[in-house]
Amino acid sequence: MDFLDRFVRKLHETFIEGDRWHYLTDGLKTTLIVTFFAALLGIVLGFLLAIVRSTHDKTGKLRILNAFARLYLTVIRGTPVVVQLLIIYFVIFASVNIPKTVVAIMAFGLNSGAYVAEIVRSGIMSIDGGQFEAGASLGMNYPKTMLYIILPQALRNILPALANEFIVLLKETSVAGYIALTDLTRGGDIIRSATYEAFLPLIAVAVIYLVMVVVLTRLVSLLERRLAKSDRG
Repeated sequence: MDFLDRFVRKLHETFIEGDRWHYLTDGLKTTLIVTFFAALLGIVLGFLLAIVRSTHDKTGKLRILNAFARLYLTVIRGTPVVVQLLIIYFVIFASVNIPKTVVAIMAFGLNSGAYVAEIVRSGIMSIDGGQFEAGASLGMNYPKTMLYIILPQALRNILPALANEFIVLLKETSVAGYIALTDLTRGGDIIRSATYEAFLPLIAVAVIYLVMVVVLTRLVSLLERRLAKSDRG
């Protein structure tokens, strides 16, 4: 009982006094906002890059755009996301008053877009070349064939991989504190600094991330089973 009493008292001192639990809830809100909009940016950018690269691979066209796309993918995938975040905030927007949340969305979205691009490109390249011939036989040009025939099939194949990329993105946003953005991780760190208690704030942050990842992983598993069932059907 003494241990339980001490634990409850420590919880009260860490989170309840001064309403410090707000740092976690506000940080969680920021984390979810950054993750959601960065995922949207990553999807749009990734699909555009994938279409450019796969079009070049299949037709030899768009050479200049493909060269820029390959350079972008090499730089983004070859450097840590935290370095990209710092460069965008302290170098690119050093003289511009821009919200830190927007900077984080841009940094994580641009980073995610590079990985989404390769996922989508692999899905497009996995579609049999006869599908393009089928589109041509129906009177469709290349863009229409890509939009109405290839992309729907590719998207079906890569949905689980895309969902896992977004789980990774959620965890990567934990470095947003490097630009003093009060996300979930930084919220826990603020509590730690105020209370000189490291265990409870950090464990709370870890548990919240774990719960979100477990829920998202469960949803991905359900999606994979649903797709497998529809394939058998």
